[in-house]
Amino acid sequence: MKYTLHHTALAALLALAATGATAADSHAGGHDHDHGAASAGPSGGQPAAAAADLSEGEIRKIDLDTKRLTLKHGPLKNLDMAGMTMVFQIKDPAQLEKLQVGEKVRFRAEKIDGKLTVTRIEPQAR
Repeated sequence: MKYTLHHTALAALLALAATGATAADSHAGGHDHDHGAASAGPSGGQPAAAAADLSEGEIRKIDLDTKRLTLKHGPLKNLDMAGMTMVFQIKDPAQLEKLQVGEKVRFRAEKIDGKLTVTRIEPQAR
């Protein structure tokens, strides 16, 4: 009898844990999706939230011909990406002329048409 009761209790706990994890995953997924949708639209009133979404990086290379930027960056939370050095497209190529190799920046990158693209970039406050 103890053996059956033990298994029943264990099964109930496992079911509860699985349900809780699913609910947490659904909430987190919904939060990221809603947050991304709000950021992707016009910046109509969330400048503080948008600033919090910026990642830190350092400019390693600027290629004016291809309109690309190489950044060594920390985690990109909105893309669920770890820190690394990589090449990005830039949404507004005119910004490249204002940047310098070695400069520390805060930026936002998004996946646009399958390409990682810097949509916002600014010098990091010293």
